[in-house]
Amino acid sequence: MNIVLLQGGFSPERDISLKSGEDIAKAIEYLGHDLTVIDTAGYLNIEDLIIAIRENNPNLVFIGLHGAEGENGAMQAIINAMNIHYTGSNHHGSAVAMDKHLSSKIAMINNVSVPRQVLISEIPKDVYSLIEYLKFPIVVKPNSAGSSVGVYIVQNEHDLKVAIRDALTIDNFVLLQEHISGKELTVSILGKDILPVIEIKPNLGFYSYENKYTAGNTVYICPAQLTEEQTKKAKQSAENIFRTAGCSIYGRVDFILAGDEFYFLEINTLPGMREESLLPLAAQEFGIDYPQLIERIIKLSMS
Repeated sequence: MNIVLLQGGFSPERDISLKSGEDIAKAIEYLGHDLTVIDTAGYLNIEDLIIAIRENNPNLVFIGLHGAEGENGAMQAIINAMNIHYTGSNHHGSAVAMDKHLSSKIAMINNVSVPRQVLISEIPKDVYSLIEYLKFPIVVKPNSAGSSVGVYIVQNEHDLKVAIRDALTIDNFVLLQEHISGKELTVSILGKDILPVIEIKPNLGFYSYENKYTAGNTVYICPAQLTEEQTKKAKQSAENIFRTAGCSIYGRVDFILAGDEFYFLEINTLPGMREESLLPLAAQEFGIDYPQLIERIIKLSMS
């Protein structure tokens, strides 16, 4: 097959996308496909990017972008309009999943708990009512970003305002949530298969951008040490949320387990794809090595 790999881009997750792209490219070439790698940051307008993709006459575009630039559905809609196959969820599912507040509504429809939350577009004038409702510590995050970019857990009013101000530089909307303490879990989905649950255990603090991408900062337990009933519930909840949001092909759904209660965090439609990333780790435990994983994604996307 003739495949174009999109990577890089302008988002805050550019560096992670480039690292994912390196491993994806190696696997695609190992599988014997013809490959052209395109860094979308090399094109100042979408028309030039479309021309570059068309010039390669691909059978498939493998989307290796991360963050809103690749995951909010816009890139998917553009490639779809070009009548070219592409990897991952369609533009509708991608847009729903990227919106953390909206995807929380999807979780609630599926009877999965969500943290108390408030969506804002500016620093509230009545910050005291907000604090009274959510209680400290409060989680502050851009509503449409990934890789824990711009995420803070704050303990006081001053830090809350600073965190909101910073998050608003990344996204026009900021989601404030009550902080739920418990096991952080992620469930990967590949086609019709629900892969083993992974527990994420940062050595210090929460699963921040630094702890995600600094070797040794986080321990990953796969499969997670859960009861059979908890494992079943995590997998079923993840699949229900993923499908209801209109997502397909592959992705991840993240939860916090507090006691016996699962709290939905977010859907990742283009999760990290380095060989050591979470979805490849779950696939490995399931018996699918990295090149096989890439081939499965390609075949699912083509069908």
